[in-house]
Amino acid sequence: MDRILIADDEPEIRSLLRLYLENEGYEIEEAGNGKEALKMLAEKPFSLCLLDIMMPETDGFHVLRKIREESQIPVIIISAKDTDPEKILGLNLGADDYMVKPFNPLEAVARVRSNLRRFHQITGNAGALPEEENCLTLRDLKLDRDACVLYRDGNAVELTPVEFRIMELFMKHPGKVFTKQQIYECGWGEEFIVADNNIMVCISKLRAKLDEDPAAYIRTIRGLGYRMEKG
Repeated sequence: MDRILIADDEPEIRSLLRLYLENEGYEIEEAGNGKEALKMLAEKPFSLCLLDIMMPETDGFHVLRKIREESQIPVIIISAKDTDPEKILGLNLGADDYMVKPFNPLEAVARVRSNLRRFHQITGNAGALPEEENCLTLRDLKLDRDACVLYRDGNAVELTPVEFRIMELFMKHPGKVFTKQQIYECGWGEEFIVADNNIMVCISKLRAKLDEDPAAYIRTIRGLGYRMEKG
């Protein structure tokens, strides 16, 4: 399993990234400042580092230099600085990618997956994701998990981030019934407490985007939840 270090002094950013990346099966460690990040990097191996620039104790550029002295793991800079000099400096110091805050967490997941795949292909590491795991296919649907795009019969279907996560859940497990609680916690990333009309509305919109027949892909199982039809 790939272990990822999130080094950022904003707890909200760390929590958001942890939520999405753990949902993808990655093992996550967090550091709230540069000094702590360097200590953790020295103590255990990591497959990738998400690195903020403006951190207390030691800034991200210094951490990046130290990483490159000993390792070639992918480093993705996450920073509020969006000017070319900062981006160029980070890339020249050895960063593999650069994301500007605020960012779409789905984009962050896609960039992590893409950088890890390239890294594993270069190193021959067995942790590489097989190509088929990056795209989910079912009937005439194809979900590109790297680009975060759904295609139906070769045509792109525009999805919101919540709709994308729900489709990913359904397409990973065609034929399996998911409760409203499971769908809500996957789609919205929050604990399901009471019945929420958002689920019904979201499923209705998804169905309309997929086919004129509401039950063509997603079927309601009364008293239980919803399932993706295999065929």
